[in-house]
Amino acid sequence: MSKDDIRLWSAVKKTAKPLRRAPPEPPSPDEPAEPPAPPKAAAKPKPAPPALPAYRPPTSQPRSTLPSPTPLDRRTVNRLTRGLIAVDARIDLHGLTQVAAHRRLYDFLEEAQAAGARVVLVITGKGKPGEGGYGEYERGVLRRAVPEWLHSAAFQPIVTGFSEAGRRHGGAGAIYVRIRRRKG
Repeated sequence: MSKDDIRLWSAVKKTAKPLRRAPPEPPSPDEPAEPPAPPKAAAKPKPAPPALPAYRPPTSQPRSTLPSPTPLDRRTVNRLTRGLIAVDARIDLHGLTQVAAHRRLYDFLEEAQAAGARVVLVITGKGKPGEGGYGEYERGVLRRAVPEWLHSAAFQPIVTGFSEAGRRHGGAGAIYVRIRRRKG
């Protein structure tokens, strides 16, 4: 390469931004050596985000004497997944806070029970990796919280059982909920 080519290449290299950090190349014998850059001050590590307190829904109702919800039997889940049993109603809880999602889910299930629904679909979503900036631990907050809520005493008068939905209805990001018949 000629001296002009080498100078041109050196100018291009200075303006290009690497895709990945590469070790610095030694200066060519034709170029004057640049003084080394002063060392940067060590970056302070970012503090860890504060731990979120565990959400505990209010328990305004006394302990129920009703049996705790059980998983739906495999045959029922298969029939729901294949569309042989219709889902009577559905609710999507994406984007809601835990408090808002708990209230909306409770109201939805009460309305479904009053309307005579037998099976409903609750869509929680799967969550995104690192959702909320709290790392993998916080992935899918509603996905983890909704089954706990459905087991709680507040939901026992409404819910008889629930199971993860089939792929057709959202798979791990959704739940089939069987509604208890209203007495009277």
